[in-house]
Amino acid sequence: MKDKIFRFFLFVAALLVLVLSAAIVYALVSRSSEAFQEYGVWGFISNAEWDPRSATEEYGALSFILGTLYTAFFALLLCVPFSLAVAMFNGVYFKGKKIADAVRSVVDLLAGIPSIVYGLWGFYTVRPLVIDLGVNAQGFGIFLSSVVLAIMIIPYASSLSSEFLSMVPNNLKEGAYSLGATQLEVVQHISLPTAASGIVASFILALGRALGETMAVTMLIGNTNRIPSGLRDTGNTMASVIANQFGEADGLKLSVLIAIGLLLFVITAIINLIAKLVMKKLSHA
Repeated sequence: MKDKIFRFFLFVAALLVLVLSAAIVYALVSRSSEAFQEYGVWGFISNAEWDPRSATEEYGALSFILGTLYTAFFALLLCVPFSLAVAMFNGVYFKGKKIADAVRSVVDLLAGIPSIVYGLWGFYTVRPLVIDLGVNAQGFGIFLSSVVLAIMIIPYASSLSSEFLSMVPNNLKEGAYSLGATQLEVVQHISLPTAASGIVASFILALGRALGETMAVTMLIGNTNRIPSGLRDTGNTMASVIANQFGEADGLKLSVLIAIGLLLFVITAIINLIAKLVMKKLSHA
């Protein structure tokens, strides 16, 4: 009887997750239907115009989609080498030593800092440094927000990657050492390939954090409703435009902002699906 009761509670908990997910999707779809009826799905996604004037209202999500992808993927590009270095420091080269424990504690502390604190730090520290170099920081919103995003997600990626590297079976590494392999060769040919699927998962989770980040990006990106021409430009992300304009929105504009939130949900889901396929392929390699 106890086993049946426990299984029942597990079933209810799993069902609740599915119901909540379905409720989120339903709420987003139903509240964004007006925007998609007005512009069409592809028309809304491919349009970069953003004109909230009541007489000529026209809204498109393209500039915000590109701004989100620019900042998130450039942040991930900056994150990868630093995260791997910290992960190998903690999980391989100095595993079990006091200095690794100290670094791990600092990484965990950084992972728990609220995003608004990173935004303030970026605005009052990173931005003035750029200005001191003789660069107009106002025109480097994409770059500045990407740098701060990278710093934000490094603790997540490095902490998880370190755990996966430390879980590599010792008998595999000892076998390689017995054949005359160096520590670097063991890392290259044993540790990294064995932990590859977990490391990929850690970077995908970090990318998901970067895609949905709001406050830190809002404070640095410049908040211009146009397609950014590159890192040396300003722009807006999907999350930042919602944060900036949701409070004053109603009618069609409110539906448009919810539609942008739905698109962000879909993009994140697609990236997670790709990550699972990559992880599955790596785990069977």
